[in-house]
Amino acid sequence: MKFMKIGTRPDTFFTEDATRTMVSDMPSDLTILINNIRFLLHKFPLLPKCGLLQRLCSNAEDSGNVVVELHDIPGGEVAFELCAKFCYGITINVSAQNFVAAFCAAKFLRMTDVFEKGNLVPKLEAFFTSCILEGWKDSILALQTTEKLAEWAENLGVMRKCIDSIVEKILSPPVKVRWSYTYTRPGYDQRRRQQSVPKDWWTEDLSELSIDHFRCIISTVKSTNALQPQLIGEALHVYACRWLPDVTKALLPLASSSSSSAQSLDRKQRVLETIVSLIPTDAGSVSVGFLLRLLSTANHLGASPVTKAELIRRSGLQFEEATLNDLLLPSQGSGSACDVGLVEVVAESFSRQWQRQASGEETRSVRSIVKIAKLIDSYLQVIARDPKMPVEKMVSIASAVPEMARPVHDDLYKAINTYLKEHPDLSKAEKKHLCSILDCQKLSREVCAHAVRNERLPLRTIVQVLFFEQDRGGSTATVSSKLPSPSPKQPHNHHSFMKRLNLDSDQQSVKTDNNDRRKSSHHVNVKGIPPQIEPRKEREILEEGVSSGTKPDPPRIQRTR
Repeated sequence: MKFMKIGTRPDTFFTEDATRTMVSDMPSDLTILINNIRFLLHKFPLLPKCGLLQRLCSNAEDSGNVVVELHDIPGGEVAFELCAKFCYGITINVSAQNFVAAFCAAKFLRMTDVFEKGNLVPKLEAFFTSCILEGWKDSILALQTTEKLAEWAENLGVMRKCIDSIVEKILSPPVKVRWSYTYTRPGYDQRRRQQSVPKDWWTEDLSELSIDHFRCIISTVKSTNALQPQLIGEALHVYACRWLPDVTKALLPLASSSSSSAQSLDRKQRVLETIVSLIPTDAGSVSVGFLLRLLSTANHLGASPVTKAELIRRSGLQFEEATLNDLLLPSQGSGSACDVGLVEVVAESFSRQWQRQASGEETRSVRSIVKIAKLIDSYLQVIARDPKMPVEKMVSIASAVPEMARPVHDDLYKAINTYLKEHPDLSKAEKKHLCSILDCQKLSREVCAHAVRNERLPLRTIVQVLFFEQDRGGSTATVSSKLPSPSPKQPHNHHSFMKRLNLDSDQQSVKTDNNDRRKSSHHVNVKGIPPQIEPRKEREILEEGVSSGTKPDPPRIQRTR
């Protein structure tokens, strides 16, 4: 930070009971009132340099002590005291920290060359142009200080000049960057050793600005089309990390009872909505993970429906780039651990956009929807472990992509099996509802072998697996021949299946003998029920199909002579 030192006399101002007095052999003949502070000063040093005081004192009836009220001076009593010390020749230091207040106050007091050569205003203007605007951090700091005096700074052109200076430096090639900047991200030390300047060197310092100043700068930079959209996106990402809550951690519900909390909420909402409006339209300017976090933040802050809709649309457009970690955002409300509603709406948005664009490039289109289905199935396997995850959410998320997106249902079966394992108290209807999304015809042989032994699955689902396994085997193979050979420690498939049906030991032995004899002829019951199941159980399965409104698909019937 650069400083300008003016004056040589020591400071002789002192304070006593809210009164600032200039120590002098001459009595005070000018009293300045600013807010609750009273200044006891002298006409002679101040009036020759201050055009405003000249006019106010000339209108005073009392030629002795004159009292002047300056409650509306920009910068208040601090800025006025700096101007008064300049008039007395007392040493003052001006920097980017106090320049704006001093300049606005000097303009207010009319301390220009019109009244005295070498006055304060021209000195401050020279310092502003030659020092502050030439520096990167000084320009940032000066722009920050304009927030308290926004109207004055804008009317005097200070704000515009700071913004123009910052934009000019942002657009400079990295090889020409000679000023200091803040860059604390990983890899900075290594880059520094290589004497290279990162392309996004300016993003962290810019994140210290208010959202209005940040918006002005980013909008100006975007209008030049001189920077890559990814750099604009990186600046938005850094700013969001600086001012918005971290939704990757569970957050407490926002309370808006107090005025300060309401103001903080409004400010964060405005930051979010401004960031969303500044995202470049170019594909890949920001990551889909960033968009999903913004959407989660929008839900948490209660952002406008327009903002949420735009984030859902943008997230859907780039959903193919998402990873499993991008989807694992914690829920900010009660209930499940993950924000499954967010993933569901984005997946549905992707599916709608995919259906509209599918006719263009069919091969690429199918590849993209299959990739999304695999991502959703991986996500389902994770959230299935959540003890508070309802069945309806599992089904709705699995159904968010079209049926053709899953040529194989193995991953979906794993998610269902995990859910059944973690939720042992599910009702029979809930199990049926969950397994309704499973297409047994799309299960691999290995998964089928596991499914027929899986006691957690509904009985009807197991029967369907057996049917489709037989269909797959052709006219010369049976369901039992498709299953792995039993090991010495493990009973044959139909033995364990009968055990699951709670048959008594006598019936099991009789049925086993009958089934062993039927193996050689590859016999299947003409009613469409595997031969392992006794007639009483056949009726239960058929009744179950009738009660649910559907019947299991019959296998190919093979009769023996």
